[in-house]
Amino acid sequence: MLRPRIIPCLLVKNGGLVKTVKFGSPKYVGDPIKAVRIFNEKQVDELIVADIDATAQGREPDYGMIRNLATECRMPLCYAGGVKTAEQFERIVGLGVEKVAVGSAAVDQPGLIPEAAKRVGSQSIVAVIDVKRSGLLRRDEVFTRNGTRGTGLDAVEFARRAESAGAGEILVNSIDRDGEMRGYDLDLARRIRDAVGVPLT
Repeated sequence: MLRPRIIPCLLVKNGGLVKTVKFGSPKYVGDPIKAVRIFNEKQVDELIVADIDATAQGREPDYGMIRNLATECRMPLCYAGGVKTAEQFERIVGLGVEKVAVGSAAVDQPGLIPEAAKRVGSQSIVAVIDVKRSGLLRRDEVFTRNGTRGTGLDAVEFARRAESAGAGEILVNSIDRDGEMRGYDLDLARRIRDAVGVPLT
């Protein structure tokens, strides 16, 4: 049996580290580089850094910030935020980042993951699924744009689709539980885990 991995997720907004609650009310909590140094000392298994402004503002990833984070980081690094082309995947991996995560663009551009997989390999592609219970039936719906736009897509079905497209890993975020210190949505995690054959984060 695989041991649990310790993978902190750092959210970056306007260049600073923030904490959110249900994907809203971002509160500044520090400097991303200093946080990376702390996690270096803690010897975590992996680190995820998500620029939560990039996609919402329609801008490219901050390559300078990514380079600085990759240089400082002593564990595998996954970056998310503003990625919408296969060329951006290549550029980010070229900066020393092991994995690139994509959410909104994976929904908007079904061909993005297959094309990126050809460029950098499936092992470097993480499909992000932001999930919120919605409607009268409280179904697990995929949301994009920092949880502001419902897609009508079922989370489990989208996970299957992302795996088939070439994603080597699935990252699931529960919008309903974000920042509330209530732990993982185990029911959702189990259903997605049972539906796919790639690692679930």
